[in-house]
Amino acid sequence: MDKETIIQNTIKFVKTELKNAEGGHDWFHIERVYKNVLLISKDEKVDAFVVSLAALLHDIADPKFYNGDETVGPKVATNFLKEQEVDITIIAHVVNIIKHISFKNSFDKKAEKFNSKELEVVQDADRLDAIGAIGIARCFNYGGFKNRALYDPEIAPNLNMTKEEYKNADAPTINHFYEKLLLLKDKMNTVTGKKIADNRHQFMELFLQQFYDEWNGKL
Repeated sequence: MDKETIIQNTIKFVKTELKNAEGGHDWFHIERVYKNVLLISKDEKVDAFVVSLAALLHDIADPKFYNGDETVGPKVATNFLKEQEVDITIIAHVVNIIKHISFKNSFDKKAEKFNSKELEVVQDADRLDAIGAIGIARCFNYGGFKNRALYDPEIAPNLNMTKEEYKNADAPTINHFYEKLLLLKDKMNTVTGKKIADNRHQFMELFLQQFYDEWNGKL
């Protein structure tokens, strides 16, 4: 089976699997990350097939929707790619990207380490979708999905969380900006990722200033 056919089969598979997904982690999130990967890859020496498959399958079973089980996604991706008769070395690389892409893994200093240029590209592509205008929309969409408060001045962001604390956090949505979104700009791996992140980061800062001004009756 040729690579383009496998990519198209993967797109169909992901669309079907995520047809009822929460709005911030649905097919359209995957599609945006896939487009980001194609954009970033133009300036990076990476395996286009690997980054494409990893982008399309990175959230095929997001642990937050599977009681925190981080094994489901890699298993689903592995089984699907085997059905597509993808080479086992490529499957292993894609699955390693899925296992290590998440921001929450940065809290776990004892976690198994893995790195590749392909991981860096897919990680940047995914993180870009967590910031800027769409990042803000996704953040509040998920906060609403979890019935979280918009903001509570009495609850300060937790800037020293463990991985478990991050996974189980139920703080107001605004806190997530300080616990994750505003940190992503400085965690970008690629030149293109950093450039796009700078612009989206500035937009988030403007949004937060407007939010606080409105909250405090200044505007």
